[in-house]
Formats: sequence, C-alpha cells, structure tokens
Amino acid sequence: MKWNPSKYAEFGNHRDRPFHDLVARIQAAEPGLVVDLGCGPGNMTATLADRWPAAHVVGIDSSQEMLAKAEPLTGQFSGLEFLQGDIAEWTPGNDVDVVVTNAALQWVPGHQEMLAGWLEALSPGAWFAMQVPGNFSSPSHTLMRELADSPRWRTQLAGVLRHDDAVGSPADYLGIMLDAGCSADAWETTYQQVLTGEDPVLEWVRGTGLRPVLAALPALEADAFEQEYAGMLREAYPATDHGTVFPFRRIFAVARKSA
Repeated sequence: MKWNPSKYAEFGNHRDRPFHDLVARIQAAEPGLVVDLGCGPGNMTATLADRWPAAHVVGIDSSQEMLAKAEPLTGQFSGLEFLQGDIAEWTPGNDVDVVVTNAALQWVPGHQEMLAGWLEALSPGAWFAMQVPGNFSSPSHTLMRELADSPRWRTQLAGVLRHDDAVGSPADYLGIMLDAGCSADAWETTYQQVLTGEDPVLEWVRGTGLRPVLAALPALEADAFEQEYAGMLREAYPATDHGTVFPFRRIFAVARKSA
C-alpha cells in the first residue's frame, strides 16, 4: 500500500498528541542511539532529536512517500537520519538506548512475538515505548468491516481488514514486557476529539484504517464504497453545533530493561 503523507498529516494535532503522551513517560537522560520504528513523515521523530540533541536519532519506515516527506528534516538536526526498511525485519543492536514506535505495530502481523524478541535483545537500561490504536471495536471500524463483508463487497474485500489479531490489550503488552525482565507501565486513553468539516470521520480514516480497502478496489468502486460507508458514519457520529465528536482510544506501554 502507498501512503499519502498529506492525508495522514491532515489531522496532525489530533494524531500527534498520543505520541507526546507516550514519550513523556521515557526517562532516558542522555541516550546515544534512539530509534523510531514506523516513523511516517518524520515530524514526530524530529521532536526526539530536539529532546535529545546529542543523540543519533534514526527513523525507519517502509514507505518511500513518507520518507521523502521526512528527509528535509535532517537538515535541521545534525543527529537525525531516516532509513527505509521493514520494521518486522529490524532487530536492536546492543547500542540502542531508546526505541519508540507510534501507531505502527497494528500493521505488523505477529508483532507481539516480535516485541518479546526486541525486548530480549535490548541492553540493560534501554527503553521501549509503544502506542497502537485501540478502536477496532468502534463504529468507525465495525461499520467498515460490516460493509466490506456485505454481499456487494465481500468477494473483493475478503481478508483485507484485520481486527481480531491487530493489537493486544494493555495487559497483554504489560505481560510481555514484564516477562522480558523489564519494569513496565501500560495504560489506555480515549481522547474525545472534535472534528470539523464535511464527513470528518471519513476523512480521518482515509488516512489510516480505510487505506487497505481503497488499495484493494479500483477507483470507481473505491468511490462507491466510500459513499456508502460515509452514510453509515454520519449516523454513527452525528454532527453537533460544535463539530463531530470522535472517540479515539489508544493503547500505550513503556518498558525499561532491567540490569
């Protein structure tokens, strides 16, 4: 799938807030090497370089489009670098001090097993901080799956949308971190976001959860799917005088490898 950096960044203030809440829990003082797995357009990776100016900060992403957006940021921070790569194939070296992965692991099947391996490989004292969406049971996602499984679309969209195994619970991630010999903290937050504009929830999911559907359908059929889905979203998320309230549940976990 190709990513559209502009569409992803359209709700930047809302999408960025969980990242800041996540990294606020990392208490590393002077890390030497910081890695951002699934760095996207790099704007949040740059905040890591700003927080730890003496560190070498590396953002890794599989999307050429996202990395093209990120690359100009390297001129602003001497230690900032972006690399193309599949995070499912990444392993931490013993020189990694901080790993951050924000809204990326839900795209990686089997990431819970990978997480256990990453934590095992980290050096004592290293930090691992992760955040994934927890809204797969929300109307925005259940209605999408319901429509994809309807007679009109089920043949073309069979197996396109993952949900049951996309992410774990906070307790799942906490258990993995504790089993790996880490001190750990896991929690969830539901942000009550007020979106504005026409069909704002549809615009939101176009940048993330709807992408596999749009990639699987020809343009005319993708438009037809969107129109039908938009009507369902309007009923589930009615507009108010203040905008459209969109509950946005996120799952967080932070670990520090014990000595």
